[in-house]
Amino acid sequence: MSKTDWRGLTLCLLAVALVLGGLPFLKGAFYIAKHEGDTLQMADIVFRIAAGHWPHLDFMTPIGLLAAAPIALFVHLGLQFGHAIFAAQLMVALILLPAAVMVISRRARDDWSAWLYGAFVMVLCVALVHGEAQSSISISMHYNRWAWAIAYVLVPIVMLAPRGGERPVSEGVILGLGLAALVLIKATYFVSLAPGLAIGLIARRWWRTMAVALLAGLAVAGLVTALAGVQFWTAYAGDLLTVARSSARPQPGESFGMVAAAPEYMGGTMALLAIVIFLRQAGRLTEGMILLVLVPGFLYIVFQNYGNDPQWLPVVAFLAWTLRPDEEVRTAGGFDLRAGIMVAGLLAMAFGFPSAVNLAYSPVRHYFAATGKTDSLMAIAGQDDIKVLQSRLYGVTEMHAGDDPGTPYASYRPLDGRKDPSILNGEELPYCEQQSGLRAYFETVTKDMVAAGYGGKKMLAVDLFSSFFLYGGVTPVPHAAPWNYGGLAGVDDADYLVVPMCPTSVSIRASVLNALKAANYTLTVKERRPLYIVVEAKRAS
Repeated sequence: MSKTDWRGLTLCLLAVALVLGGLPFLKGAFYIAKHEGDTLQMADIVFRIAAGHWPHLDFMTPIGLLAAAPIALFVHLGLQFGHAIFAAQLMVALILLPAAVMVISRRARDDWSAWLYGAFVMVLCVALVHGEAQSSISISMHYNRWAWAIAYVLVPIVMLAPRGGERPVSEGVILGLGLAALVLIKATYFVSLAPGLAIGLIARRWWRTMAVALLAGLAVAGLVTALAGVQFWTAYAGDLLTVARSSARPQPGESFGMVAAAPEYMGGTMALLAIVIFLRQAGRLTEGMILLVLVPGFLYIVFQNYGNDPQWLPVVAFLAWTLRPDEEVRTAGGFDLRAGIMVAGLLAMAFGFPSAVNLAYSPVRHYFAATGKTDSLMAIAGQDDIKVLQSRLYGVTEMHAGDDPGTPYASYRPLDGRKDPSILNGEELPYCEQQSGLRAYFETVTKDMVAAGYGGKKMLAVDLFSSFFLYGGVTPVPHAAPWNYGGLAGVDDADYLVVPMCPTSVSIRASVLNALKAANYTLTVKERRPLYIVVEAKRAS
């Protein structure tokens, strides 16, 4: 195993971060091609934080503070939302770069694997798509990429024995700060990875590293507590439990079993398990055990992420390449374990290659994206650098049920398996869901509310998003959820509820109405408009 040139690695990572992270600035705006609703949700969160509000305390979200705070920082400093995203991504890459160099340079088998692996850590920070093989540009779920980038630095610390021996202070600080960052970005990553990392430290008897990591993590927790109070953590836990118990969206994609064993993912899972087995048989007992403990964590992270994209595949490929025996090692039956580990690692990389290339190429693809026939996603002054195709912004597409009462297919309604309908004071609302045209919808409804006398009021949608204030004229609702999971966050702080006739999520509309009824709210219809119903909600005493 040759010594890695840390200076060359630093220059490589810096070049990747600056080139891919800098390209979006040259475009002049952020041109997204999908997930407009997710972008509105993030804008809602970012603008609230930039105004001094705390997630969990001042509004409901299961996403942690650090998922949006870097973007909010640059919005607070005067950048528009799109450019603030670019700046935040580049900042995250540059902050993580020294830790990545320190860890990878002491563990990589050779220069080229160190450069590739480290470069991909930077790619995860500055990419302009969440992953998968779909090429459309999107900022959706950027925090998952950031969390994976951190995980790519933390996992090798305990999985790979470093050259030059243990460095308890520097690497303990990296572990502690990294795990704390995972808690404050998306707790799923901490819950999934911390047990395996802790067992790895214990197995290696790196007690000093563990102690330093614990102290560093507690220091971050103490700082947040000093700034936001103990109630920040209880509110965060409450938001996570609310989402976990949500009946409207219990999981973002496939079931856990399908994530592990569905045809699309089975090859990667089998490669991962094969690496575990081969490492153990080749005498890498500690490494095989640590990786085995990390397996359910890897799968659970994927289960909790939309798209179920197994971003653990490249890190597993890197581990396999680095841990393969220097010489041929055979089992009693004659199987070549060195070749087996290499093949399984190559298979893991092959399965992860489409997503990895999609991530790496996304800033370049964005730079060359067509800009004609686009318009701003939001309609508030000074925030016009998020651009979307006009056909997606203004082309309103609605999905209507064809078996509602009075239709030729009404007799099949009891058999279609549809969930509970949306019931408002005994009235069944139309089964309709808006598929596209978010700006047309929010702009039209917001203007109509202002014209109807609700200007300046706190209007809360009985729907997935309450993004009316991003289109002017109304006030954001305190304690509301930028992405509603079917609960009642913000109801008591809203002046009125807005029940859409054709929501962006018919299941969320039904879930919120059911929750209001279960909580004994009296719903008084104040006004019926063509696109929505204005309701006043009062909790029964």
